[in-house]
Amino acid sequence: MNPPDDDEPWDEEVVGPVVRLYALTRGRGRSGESELTLDTMVVDTNAGLAPRRSAPEYVAIVRLCRTPQSVAEISAHIHVPLTLTKVLIGDLIGDGRLAVRAPAQTTGSQADLGLLKTIANSLRGG
Repeated sequence: MNPPDDDEPWDEEVVGPVVRLYALTRGRGRSGESELTLDTMVVDTNAGLAPRRSAPEYVAIVRLCRTPQSVAEISAHIHVPLTLTKVLIGDLIGDGRLAVRAPAQTTGSQADLGLLKTIANSLRGG
């Protein structure tokens, strides 16, 4: 998207979600959770309880994490950029709502291939 000319108004349908996410994260572009990587597994630790945060993105993350999900999968499912997804997940971890599980460690190129397949499948929606 090109920035509008001075005489051209912003298209609210296009910039609305970006502005909303910026407001939701209060302009933060990084999570306080430094261990969050693409393949970090995240799970809801308080299943059955209503989320404290009511924004749709937080609710969607909690719902997805009823079963362990990677950070990459969560980002793909909620259609939010990875950096902002990490901020939202970090907020929920800080609330005590989500727990982080390190991904299963494998060696060699098999680990890389498995991660790539997981990311490709989540981006395809399958």
